[in-house]
Amino acid sequence: MLGQLTQTVNRKNRLAGASVAAVLAWVLGFFHLYTAGFGLLQAMYQRGIHLTLALVLIFLYYPLKRRFKGQWLVNLVPVLLAAFVGLYMLIFASPARLAARSLTGMTTLDLVIGALLILVLLEATRRITGNAMVVVALLFLAYAYFGRNLPSLLAHRGYDIQQIIEQTVFTHEGIYGTPLAVSASFIVLFVLFGAFLEESGGGQFFVDLAYALAGRTRSGPAMTAVVSSALMGTISGSAASNVVTTGTFTIPLMKKVGYPADVAGAIEAVASTGGQVLPPVMGAAAFIMAEMLGISYGQVALAAALPAVLYFVSVGVMVHLGAVKRGLQPLPRQELPVLREVLKNGWYYFIPLILIIYTLVILMYTPTKSALWAIGATVAVSFLSKDGRMTPQKILRAVEKGVKGSLVVAAACATAGIVIGIVTITGLGLRFSNLIVTASGGSLIMALILTAVTCLILGMGLPTSAAYIITVTLGAPALVNLGLQPIAAHMFVLYFASISAITPPVAIAAYAAAGVANSPPMSTGFHATRIGIAAFVVPFMFAYGPAMLLVGSPLQVVQVVFTSLLGVWMLASGVQGWFLFQAGWPERILLLAGALMLIETGSFTDLVGIALAIAVVAWQLLRRKETGGMARKGSAVDAVE
Repeated sequence: MLGQLTQTVNRKNRLAGASVAAVLAWVLGFFHLYTAGFGLLQAMYQRGIHLTLALVLIFLYYPLKRRFKGQWLVNLVPVLLAAFVGLYMLIFASPARLAARSLTGMTTLDLVIGALLILVLLEATRRITGNAMVVVALLFLAYAYFGRNLPSLLAHRGYDIQQIIEQTVFTHEGIYGTPLAVSASFIVLFVLFGAFLEESGGGQFFVDLAYALAGRTRSGPAMTAVVSSALMGTISGSAASNVVTTGTFTIPLMKKVGYPADVAGAIEAVASTGGQVLPPVMGAAAFIMAEMLGISYGQVALAAALPAVLYFVSVGVMVHLGAVKRGLQPLPRQELPVLREVLKNGWYYFIPLILIIYTLVILMYTPTKSALWAIGATVAVSFLSKDGRMTPQKILRAVEKGVKGSLVVAAACATAGIVIGIVTITGLGLRFSNLIVTASGGSLIMALILTAVTCLILGMGLPTSAAYIITVTLGAPALVNLGLQPIAAHMFVLYFASISAITPPVAIAAYAAAGVANSPPMSTGFHATRIGIAAFVVPFMFAYGPAMLLVGSPLQVVQVVFTSLLGVWMLASGVQGWFLFQAGWPERILLLAGALMLIETGSFTDLVGIALAIAVVAWQLLRRKETGGMARKGSAVDAVE
């Protein structure tokens, strides 16, 4: 009897917690919509309200999983602590009070509250992102405290606990710094936009459009995964969430037509990860990049456009040639939506996306204003669909979904602020930059490789935004010192921070796809690395050819477009062992060599790469002639019926 009563009480407490969470999510969501329209609050208040409510919501949405007596009380403690420390910071850590404390010093209560905030933040981050981000933050905190005992190259004078708390909590170079500012100003609004678009039926429209466009190719389901993930990536800020959104449809279909489970999961993971580098939204990191570089978000989006196209072209070629090798057939026409009908019933969902691009790039609006206009446009166009109309209930559901989706970014950005605060106070950024320059011997290619490896290691298990913030703080200065343009250095870091999501041993996007595909996670991760091989090469292309980032003359841009497209095609063909027809190892070696030659933009290297491509074409055509056309069976040119 007592056990039943306890279960009833726990159930009622869970329902009450869910209701409170929904109300607080609505409060936070409408707060951001209001400030987007009528002006942001003073920095500390905008960021403080954002972080306080985000921490409370994380503890409400992600309570302890283990069931035990009195669990509701244990789950209530961090909620109350998060609310208490957040309110204290809003009231007693205002800019005026902080300025006064710079003369009088921190009080004992300030230091206690600062320590509590760090602990509460790390626990919230652990619950929503896992242990990796917390371990990184703890390592940096330990570095600040024990740094005097390290070898001379990394050593510093050391800082006591009071100095560490003051730097990470009570300045704008720590928890309440630039990453949290971007989360509180831009990111949450774009996540809300994605939730509104999905709730209005836009997400399903993009999936249907992808099926209609790519379903009749030999790689039908796989190509559909690529196209739908690219389209969903424009509104989704998370590779893992993109996987579980589109992968629910595409992975079972790929398995149905003959793809092994781990390959199907890998294709979806690679395609979904590409959404992190695809304009106009590009996940959360692009907004932070614009803030760090001091340029408009529109400039970042334009620079990212061509590399993103190359990424998806390469993935598309990889899955297409893989389907040709397996002898797969297109999906039956009757199982596919009709393109004309799809566009007729949902063409208006393009309006919010077009509006974002127009307001960001042409009108040069701030991302805040652009996101607000896009949300308004989504609500307006939803009334063109009988089923998608944004009723008050749907609006509330979209706001809650958007706020819940933004919590992981808020926690990651705030925790990344701890890292930035430590890097600033210890001078680690300069030391790490000198270390890369020294280890590379002044060679740009070696510095790029070392930075890429650093990004992949530090990015393991982290959200893209957090991985980018940490690695760009450490690695980008070294690349700039060696002559790389700042936007190229930041974009290089962003790419490798993004593809850490598909790189074993900790490949969170691949592992999410493995869960949907019911495949071995590690095998799925290795297949994802192979399919996404171009993502490891494209950053080197724009590092050596900044025209790919639209930096240069029109002729240079045209040249790099042609050579880079040829390069990723040759790279994919060399990896898959299929060019015009099946390729043997000598041909594959020539294809890979040609792709590598096309990495560096230059007349000589480009000519060599093109010559190798022509040589392979001639080789395959000659072999086809000698075999009486037998090589044509299953060729790439037969891939579309």
